[in-house]
Amino acid sequence: MAKDKKKKKEKKRKKNSQETSDQPEKLSRRAFEKELQSLQVELCHLQDHAVKEGLRVIIIFEGRDAAGKGGVIKRITERTNPRVFRTVALPAPSDRQKSQWYPQRYIEHFPAAGEIMLFDRSWYNRAGVERVMGFCTDEEYEHFLRTAPAFEREVVRSGIQIIKYFFDVSQEEQERRFVRRATDPMRHWKLSPMDVESWRRWWDYTAAYQRMLEATDTPESPWYRVQANDKRRARLNCISHLLSLIPYKKMDWEPPERGKRREKEPGTPEELTFKNEVPQVY
Repeated sequence: MAKDKKKKKEKKRKKNSQETSDQPEKLSRRAFEKELQSLQVELCHLQDHAVKEGLRVIIIFEGRDAAGKGGVIKRITERTNPRVFRTVALPAPSDRQKSQWYPQRYIEHFPAAGEIMLFDRSWYNRAGVERVMGFCTDEEYEHFLRTAPAFEREVVRSGIQIIKYFFDVSQEEQERRFVRRATDPMRHWKLSPMDVESWRRWWDYTAAYQRMLEATDTPESPWYRVQANDKRRARLNCISHLLSLIPYKKMDWEPPERGKRREKEPGTPEELTFKNEVPQVY
């Protein structure tokens, strides 16, 4: 009896919570896929325009760990040409790279004409993880905050558009995603010791990110916050906003003529022959 009362009480609490919440109703997978497909068509139009006009674009994806940056990048690239929409996800720097000018290893991946580079983390590592985890000195950190706006200003003046997104989630949502990664064999690789440490140091990261935003949010390259507690809406909102920031025109497209298939030359085998075959298990 007591258990039934407890269940009813919990059900009522959840109902009241939903009624008073400002969050919209969860987007169904069907509705999400429909909107995503429409946006991906537009990304293909943007792609054609970028190639024809020789656009050079850098899109930076930063934010809390487990905020869904990779998921958005995946949806942007899964229907586009990887030679145009190119993902950059650099590992930890080598000893040689540590001795270089800090932005140097990122500059190597800057776009040529007709390329849109998606930076999954960027030079802003210095203002986030390097600052919080002590991977850089105070002097290096302060120097970065002073010079990053000027550096980006010169990049923009050279004709490269910079778009910066910060994906933000609540502590509760981040914890939920970490637990899911820890219990799902297909997500284990997403949970690194550094991710776990970011959970412990939530407020340290909050302070570091706030300082970063205050120092590097400029008219030439502003930061845009993506509210990412709802993954599906975050993906749609980010892609939609991205399309609004890069003016593009739909290019006319004509399918190439196939022409007539050439006749079989004498001696050409009817079928290819192989020594090894993949077993048809399915």
